[in-house]
Amino acid sequence: MKSPRRLLNSILFLLLFFVIGLPFVPLILSSVSFGWPWPNVLPDSFSFRAWEYVLADSSGTWSVVGTSLLVAFIVTAVNLLLAVPAANALVRNSFRGKWLMEAIIFAPIVIPPFVAVMGIHLTFLRLGLTETILGVVLAHISPTLPYMVRAIMISYNTLSVDWENQARMLGAGPISRFVHVVLPHLLPGIAAGASLSILISLSQYLITFIIGSGQVVTLPILLFPFISGGDPAVASAYSLLYAGIAVLTLVGMDLALKKYYQNKKAATGKG
Repeated sequence: MKSPRRLLNSILFLLLFFVIGLPFVPLILSSVSFGWPWPNVLPDSFSFRAWEYVLADSSGTWSVVGTSLLVAFIVTAVNLLLAVPAANALVRNSFRGKWLMEAIIFAPIVIPPFVAVMGIHLTFLRLGLTETILGVVLAHISPTLPYMVRAIMISYNTLSVDWENQARMLGAGPISRFVHVVLPHLLPGIAAGASLSILISLSQYLITFIIGSGQVVTLPILLFPFISGGDPAVASAYSLLYAGIAVLTLVGMDLALKKYYQNKKAATGKG
């Protein structure tokens, strides 16, 4: 029984790897090409000039990567502070107008970003927040917060209030109950929401372009001119770099979460 199941799992893994990895093959070939006219199946010649440009200090790539990650992580931290109490209120309380609050929170998922960003831009102009990292961070909260709230709401739906009541009966205060009972249960939802928040923030072009006004440069801003007719090889190299950063960020979060649960299991076993 184990052998056919193991074979099926291997086939499914290879199929999934093929489907996910296949789109990256043209990007890799393009990033090391020195000319790839249509309809040739392979480039005419190969060169690492695109990677030399992307990785050179003069290109400003690493500064842009730092800005992109800084914005994404600050946005995710702010989303976490807003999403936990919001999810708690929406899941555990019934009040008049609850549907309206949920509609407002999740509206950015449905409403095109261009509609919201124009109003945000006019407001930020009056407040002097355009062309600043703070303004870009605040603008990125709109499209990312709904995903964080939704992920944490799912975790709250599986958290029994009785667990907190038992901790209260044992003398635990509000902070202690949250740290030792609520937070460990919410961590998978927080990790899922944070992953989406980081990926969506990293991929924002229109909002960053309008609010940052060209003064706050992130990877999509740097990448777009090369995609729209600049240099396909450099565009492919930047695309691979962007994908690599996103994958490494997600893998890092997954490893950190696994490490946390391993340490918790070890501590519980010792106790």
